[in-house]
Amino acid sequence: MHNKILVSSYILLVLLFSLSSFNIVVAKDGDESGNPFTPKGYVIRYWNKHVSNDLPKPWFLLNKASPLNAAQYATYTKLVADQNALSTHLQSFCSSANLMCAPDLLPSLEKHTGDIHFTTYGNKNFTNYGTNEPGIGVNTFKNYSEDASVNSFRRYGRGSPRDNKFDNYAPDGNVIDQSFNSYSTNTPGGSGQFTNYAPNTNVPDLRFTAYSDQGTGGEQEFKTYLEQGNSGGQSFKSYGKNGNGADSKFTSYGNETNVAASTFKNYGQNANGENQNFTSYSTNGNNPQNNFKNYGVGGNGPSETFTNYRDESNVGDDKFSNYVKDANAGEANFTNYGQSFNEGTDVFITYGKGGNDPHINFKTYGVNNTFKDYVKDTATFSNYHNKTSQDLASLSEVNGGKKVNNRWIEPGKFFREKMLKSGTIMPMPDIKDKMPKRSFLPRAIAAKLPFSTSKIDELKKIFHAANDSQVAKMIGDALSECERAPSPGETKQCVNSAEDMIDFATSVLGRNVVVRTTENTNGSKGNIMIGSIKGINGGKVTKSVSCHQTLYPSLLYYCHSVPKVRVYEADILDPNSKAKINHGVAICHVDTSSWGPRHGAFIALGSGPGKIEVCHWIFENDMTWATAD
Repeated sequence: MHNKILVSSYILLVLLFSLSSFNIVVAKDGDESGNPFTPKGYVIRYWNKHVSNDLPKPWFLLNKASPLNAAQYATYTKLVADQNALSTHLQSFCSSANLMCAPDLLPSLEKHTGDIHFTTYGNKNFTNYGTNEPGIGVNTFKNYSEDASVNSFRRYGRGSPRDNKFDNYAPDGNVIDQSFNSYSTNTPGGSGQFTNYAPNTNVPDLRFTAYSDQGTGGEQEFKTYLEQGNSGGQSFKSYGKNGNGADSKFTSYGNETNVAASTFKNYGQNANGENQNFTSYSTNGNNPQNNFKNYGVGGNGPSETFTNYRDESNVGDDKFSNYVKDANAGEANFTNYGQSFNEGTDVFITYGKGGNDPHINFKTYGVNNTFKDYVKDTATFSNYHNKTSQDLASLSEVNGGKKVNNRWIEPGKFFREKMLKSGTIMPMPDIKDKMPKRSFLPRAIAAKLPFSTSKIDELKKIFHAANDSQVAKMIGDALSECERAPSPGETKQCVNSAEDMIDFATSVLGRNVVVRTTENTNGSKGNIMIGSIKGINGGKVTKSVSCHQTLYPSLLYYCHSVPKVRVYEADILDPNSKAKINHGVAICHVDTSSWGPRHGAFIALGSGPGKIEVCHWIFENDMTWATAD
């Protein structure tokens, strides 16, 4: 017995010594992070072991570690060994581990009477909702889906003449997945209004399938739709098919978007007397992509008007295939269409073919277009090609080839190294992190989950991502980017745990490293003054590792090292009061020779690959690593 007591005492002393040497600390948010059995505790031990200096630990990195407690960590580590078991606990896992997963929605079969107003509402499956509802009335969705990502409207309002209004729907969201399937089908009258729909969203997927099919009268209006969205797309399939006098208006649709795509398939097919108006559509966008396939085919007296379409956009491509084919009379008007900043491409295949006296009018239309199998007898071209690509480029040029007023490139997003001097006043872009809030997976869990395009089906099964869902697209895009071959001189790796990031940074830079990020978002979207400034490693060309977030269910970073950079720290001041409001980190790429000639930096600053250096700020929650001075 005496020996057992001695052994137990010895074990207790060893454990206490281990805990005392662990350096129990308190994070900036006040939560104790000293439990060595949590994922965060393990990351702290890992940092102590693999980083050689005694500089303060970077809490902006360590606080991204998994928030799982010790019990949850043990439970999910065991479940992940059986991926089917993890999939059955997905929602609790995503919630506990702070991941971004689509909710599993159950259909709602609710009925309603009178006017219904949904305010700050989301993650809902409306199936057969409001079907054959009698009487005239209004259903409104205001501030709907503000914090949610998935909504499904299936057979909503079928056979009902009620009006539906979507106002400020799904703003500032990430991977917004909205589907309207057989919405307002067979409706006698009634209208739909989408105002300020999905603004500032990141990778939205908006689908309208058989929307307003076989409707009579009524008007569908899309106003300020998907403004300033990033990537993603919208699809309109069999929209307004077989309709009778149902009009649609698209006003300020897709403005200032980045690589957003719209597909109109079988839109207005066999419709009677429908009017479609596209005004200020895709204006000031960056490479918008629009595909009109079988649009208005077989219609009776259809009318389409495109005014200020894709105006002042950068590049952009539109394809019209079987557009207004076999239609009876009707007209299409393209006014001030395709005046892109840089030349885009428009392709018209079998446009207006087989129609009965259609009138097609092009007025002040852009350049670089292809017309194939096109009805020529009834088409008129006025001021066509009246602005060459040189004329368009000159709209945004001043002396020396410097570009200004490029609305699709935010002021201050790129700047020259000479701007990093004390007293300089310059614009600062919006450096706010617009990605969803997520945490790293614990390394023990991340290592057991598949992470390759060859195993994407397994990943989609784990995360309940349907093949055509935006979550599946998000996963596929992330994997493709991570597996992309590095650029010349680039060393890259995607990391989904804090330990992997530490390993990659130290493999490139050695163990004596410092990681930095811009302190906060103050100064965004306004003018700032540069205060005191310090060049890292003496301001010399140095090695660094930059890590940028990638959209994925868990926190995922694309980390890379590129040759010939200089890194700076700078106090950021209010230009009026001179008070310090932020502490920024900027990186200057000295060698831009491998960049493409259409890179946004050259459009914003002038010049071209290899001719100038280009600097940018490290945005919120991104970071850059360098050796300690």
